[in-house]
Amino acid sequence: MSVDVVLPCLDEAAALPGVLGALPAGYRAIVVDNGSTDGSADVARAHGAVVVHEARRGFGAAVHAGVEAAEADLVAILDADGSLDPGDLPRLAAPVLAGEADLVLGRRRPVPRSAWPLHARTANRALAGAIRRATGVRLHDLGPMRVARRADLLALDLRDRRSGYPLEMLLNASRAGLRIRELDVPYRPRVGRSKVTGTVRGTLTAIGDMRRILKEHAEHPANRDDAPNA
Repeated sequence: MSVDVVLPCLDEAAALPGVLGALPAGYRAIVVDNGSTDGSADVARAHGAVVVHEARRGFGAAVHAGVEAAEADLVAILDADGSLDPGDLPRLAAPVLAGEADLVLGRRRPVPRSAWPLHARTANRALAGAIRRATGVRLHDLGPMRVARRADLLALDLRDRRSGYPLEMLLNASRAGLRIRELDVPYRPRVGRSKVTGTVRGTLTAIGDMRRILKEHAEHPANRDDAPNA
Protein backbone atom coordinates (compact mmCIF):
# COMPACT_ATOMS: atom_id res chain seq x y z
CA MET A 1 0.00 0.00 0.00
CA SER A 2 1.30 3.46 -0.88
CA VAL A 3 1.60 6.27 1.67
CA ASP A 4 1.94 9.98 0.94
CA VAL A 5 4.38 11.80 3.22
CA VAL A 6 3.74 15.49 3.75
CA LEU A 7 6.90 17.45 4.53
CA PRO A 8 6.32 21.14 5.39
CA CYS A 9 9.41 22.99 4.24
CA LEU A 10 10.94 26.41 4.84
CA ASP A 11 14.59 26.63 3.81
CA GLU A 12 15.52 22.98 4.32
CA ALA A 13 17.69 22.49 1.21
CA ALA A 14 20.55 21.08 3.27
CA ALA A 15 18.40 18.47 5.00
CA LEU A 16 16.14 17.37 2.16
CA PRO A 17 18.52 15.01 0.30
CA GLY A 18 19.02 12.89 3.40
CA VAL A 19 15.36 12.92 4.38
CA LEU A 20 14.05 12.09 0.91
CA GLY A 21 16.71 9.46 0.35
CA ALA A 22 15.68 7.66 3.54
CA LEU A 23 11.99 7.28 2.65
CA PRO A 24 10.94 3.63 2.54
CA ALA A 25 9.67 2.07 -0.68
CA GLY A 26 6.04 2.93 -1.31
CA TYR A 27 6.25 6.23 0.58
CA ARG A 28 5.84 9.22 -1.76
CA ALA A 29 7.18 12.59 -0.66
CA ILE A 30 5.05 15.73 -0.97
CA VAL A 31 7.28 18.68 -0.07
CA VAL A 32 5.25 21.79 0.66
CA ASP A 33 7.45 24.80 0.03
CA ASN A 34 6.35 27.56 2.37
CA GLY A 35 8.36 30.43 0.91
CA SER A 36 11.89 29.03 0.89
CA THR A 37 14.68 31.20 -0.47
CA ASP A 38 17.41 28.54 -0.48
CA GLY A 39 16.28 26.48 -3.45
CA SER A 40 14.49 23.85 -1.36
CA ALA A 41 11.85 23.28 -4.04
CA ASP A 42 14.47 22.54 -6.70
CA VAL A 43 16.32 20.18 -4.35
CA ALA A 44 13.07 18.37 -3.57
CA ARG A 45 12.22 17.92 -7.27
CA ALA A 46 15.74 16.70 -8.02
CA HIS A 47 15.25 13.98 -5.42
CA GLY A 48 11.92 12.81 -6.80
CA ALA A 49 9.47 14.64 -4.54
CA VAL A 50 6.19 16.18 -5.58
CA VAL A 51 6.43 19.89 -4.76
CA VAL A 52 3.47 21.98 -3.65
CA HIS A 53 3.80 25.72 -3.11
CA GLU A 54 1.90 27.30 -0.22
CA ALA A 55 2.25 31.09 -0.16
CA ARG A 56 0.56 31.55 3.18
CA ARG A 57 3.22 31.26 5.86
CA GLY A 58 2.67 28.91 8.77
CA PHE A 59 3.20 25.29 9.75
CA GLY A 60 -0.51 24.56 9.62
CA ALA A 61 -0.89 26.17 6.21
CA ALA A 62 1.93 24.04 4.80
CA VAL A 63 0.77 20.75 6.31
CA HIS A 64 -2.85 21.28 5.32
CA ALA A 65 -1.87 22.08 1.74
CA GLY A 66 0.06 18.82 1.65
CA VAL A 67 -2.82 16.78 3.05
CA GLU A 68 -5.15 18.28 0.45
CA ALA A 69 -2.64 17.48 -2.32
CA ALA A 70 -2.17 13.89 -1.15
CA GLU A 71 -3.78 11.09 -3.15
CA ALA A 72 -3.01 8.04 -1.01
CA ASP A 73 -5.48 6.74 1.54
CA LEU A 74 -2.81 6.89 4.22
CA VAL A 75 -0.94 10.13 4.94
CA ALA A 76 2.15 10.69 7.07
CA ILE A 77 3.37 14.06 8.32
CA LEU A 78 7.09 14.49 8.89
CA ASP A 79 9.41 17.41 9.60
CA ALA A 80 11.82 18.03 6.72
CA ASP A 81 14.77 18.99 8.91
CA GLY A 82 16.40 15.58 9.35
CA SER A 83 15.59 15.26 13.05
CA LEU A 84 13.32 12.25 12.50
CA ASP A 85 14.08 9.07 10.59
CA PRO A 86 11.64 8.34 7.72
CA GLY A 87 12.52 4.69 8.25
CA ASP A 88 10.29 4.76 11.34
CA LEU A 89 7.17 5.59 9.32
CA PRO A 90 6.13 1.98 8.53
CA ARG A 91 6.13 1.22 12.27
CA LEU A 92 3.75 4.15 12.88
CA ALA A 93 1.59 3.24 9.89
CA ALA A 94 1.18 -0.40 10.98
CA PRO A 95 -1.47 0.19 13.71
CA VAL A 96 -3.55 2.31 11.32
CA LEU A 97 -3.33 -0.29 8.56
CA ALA A 98 -4.25 -3.03 11.05
CA GLY A 99 -7.32 -1.11 12.20
CA GLU A 100 -5.94 -0.76 15.72
CA ALA A 101 -5.56 3.03 15.74
CA ASP A 102 -6.69 6.03 13.70
CA LEU A 103 -3.94 8.53 14.49
CA VAL A 104 -0.43 7.46 15.49
CA LEU A 105 2.16 9.91 16.79
CA GLY A 106 5.88 9.47 17.18
CA ARG A 107 6.86 10.28 20.76
CA ARG A 108 10.25 11.95 20.51
CA ARG A 109 13.13 10.38 22.40
CA PRO A 110 16.13 12.75 21.98
CA VAL A 111 19.45 11.16 20.96
CA PRO A 112 21.48 12.79 22.43
CA ARG A 113 19.36 14.61 24.99
CA SER A 114 20.72 17.95 23.73
CA ALA A 115 18.91 17.31 20.41
CA TRP A 116 15.78 18.68 22.07
CA PRO A 117 16.47 21.99 23.88
CA LEU A 118 15.34 22.23 27.48
CA HIS A 119 12.94 25.13 26.86
CA ALA A 120 11.24 23.17 24.08
CA ARG A 121 10.99 19.97 26.14
CA THR A 122 9.53 21.90 29.06
CA ALA A 123 6.93 23.60 26.86
CA ASN A 124 6.02 20.29 25.23
CA ARG A 125 5.59 18.61 28.60
CA ALA A 126 3.23 21.36 29.75
CA LEU A 127 1.18 21.16 26.57
CA ALA A 128 0.97 17.38 26.77
CA GLY A 129 -0.44 17.76 30.27
CA ALA A 130 -2.98 20.26 29.00
CA ILE A 131 -4.04 17.79 26.30
CA ARG A 132 -4.53 15.04 28.88
CA ARG A 133 -6.68 17.34 31.01
CA ALA A 134 -8.71 18.54 28.03
CA THR A 135 -9.30 15.17 26.38
CA GLY A 136 -8.45 12.38 28.81
CA VAL A 137 -6.03 10.98 26.20
CA ARG A 138 -2.69 10.13 27.79
CA LEU A 139 -0.07 11.69 25.54
CA HIS A 140 3.48 12.77 26.28
CA ASP A 141 4.40 14.60 23.07
CA LEU A 142 2.73 16.69 20.36
CA GLY A 143 4.57 14.44 17.92
CA PRO A 144 5.71 16.06 14.63
CA MET A 145 5.73 12.57 13.03
CA ARG A 146 2.15 11.41 12.50
CA VAL A 147 0.22 8.88 10.44
CA ALA A 148 -3.53 8.78 9.75
CA ARG A 149 -6.00 8.20 6.96
CA ARG A 150 -6.37 11.23 4.72
CA ALA A 151 -10.16 11.12 4.95
CA ASP A 152 -9.99 11.25 8.75
CA LEU A 153 -7.65 14.23 8.72
CA LEU A 154 -9.81 16.20 6.31
CA ALA A 155 -12.95 15.37 8.30
CA LEU A 156 -11.42 17.07 11.36
CA ASP A 157 -12.03 20.44 9.64
CA LEU A 158 -8.87 21.99 11.04
CA ARG A 159 -8.85 25.78 10.92
CA ASP A 160 -5.57 26.92 12.44
CA ARG A 161 -2.80 27.61 9.94
CA ARG A 162 0.02 28.40 12.32
CA SER A 163 1.72 26.57 15.18
CA GLY A 164 -1.58 25.57 16.75
CA TYR A 165 -2.37 23.12 13.95
CA PRO A 166 -0.80 20.01 15.56
CA LEU A 167 -2.64 20.65 18.81
CA GLU A 168 -5.93 21.33 17.07
CA MET A 169 -5.54 18.03 15.24
CA LEU A 170 -5.25 16.13 18.52
CA LEU A 171 -8.14 17.94 20.20
CA ASN A 172 -10.45 17.46 17.24
CA ALA A 173 -9.36 13.85 16.78
CA SER A 174 -10.22 13.13 20.40
CA ARG A 175 -13.57 14.90 20.05
CA ALA A 176 -14.31 12.86 16.93
CA GLY A 177 -13.61 9.62 18.78
CA LEU A 178 -10.48 8.71 16.82
CA ARG A 179 -8.17 6.22 18.51
CA ILE A 180 -4.87 7.96 19.22
CA ARG A 181 -1.66 6.10 19.96
CA GLU A 182 1.96 7.05 20.68
CA LEU A 183 5.06 5.10 19.67
CA ASP A 184 8.61 6.05 20.61
CA VAL A 185 10.87 7.37 17.86
CA PRO A 186 14.47 8.62 18.09
CA TYR A 187 14.85 12.38 17.76
CA ARG A 188 18.24 13.64 16.60
CA PRO A 189 19.78 17.07 16.07
CA ARG A 190 18.19 18.74 13.09
CA VAL A 191 20.16 20.03 10.10
CA GLY A 192 20.44 23.79 10.51
CA ARG A 193 18.62 25.94 13.04
CA SER A 194 14.97 25.47 13.94
CA LYS A 195 12.52 28.27 13.17
CA VAL A 196 10.47 27.35 16.22
CA THR A 197 12.03 25.26 18.99
CA GLY A 198 15.56 26.41 18.17
CA THR A 199 14.80 29.81 19.71
CA VAL A 200 13.03 30.86 22.90
CA ARG A 201 11.06 33.43 20.90
CA GLY A 202 9.87 30.80 18.45
CA THR A 203 8.87 28.50 21.28
CA LEU A 204 6.92 31.28 23.02
CA THR A 205 5.11 32.09 19.76
CA ALA A 206 4.11 28.44 19.37
CA ILE A 207 2.95 28.30 22.99
CA GLY A 208 0.81 31.38 22.40
CA ASP A 209 -0.85 29.76 19.38
CA MET A 210 -1.51 26.56 21.30
CA ARG A 211 -2.92 28.33 24.34
CA ARG A 212 -5.36 30.04 22.01
CA ILE A 213 -6.42 26.68 20.57
CA LEU A 214 -6.89 25.22 24.06
CA LYS A 215 -9.00 28.20 25.08
CA GLU A 216 -11.20 27.89 21.98
CA HIS A 217 -11.60 24.16 22.60
CA ALA A 218 -12.76 24.84 26.16
CA GLU A 219 -15.09 27.69 25.20
CA HIS A 220 -16.61 26.04 22.14
CA PRO A 221 -16.74 22.30 22.84
CA ALA A 222 -19.16 21.57 20.02
CA ASN A 223 -19.22 24.65 17.80
CA ARG A 224 -16.10 25.94 16.10
CA ASP A 225 -17.64 28.08 13.35
CA ASP A 226 -15.90 31.16 14.74
CA ALA A 227 -12.43 29.60 14.90
CA PRO A 228 -9.76 31.86 13.38
CA ASN A 229 -7.79 30.99 10.25
CA ALA A 230 -4.53 32.49 11.42
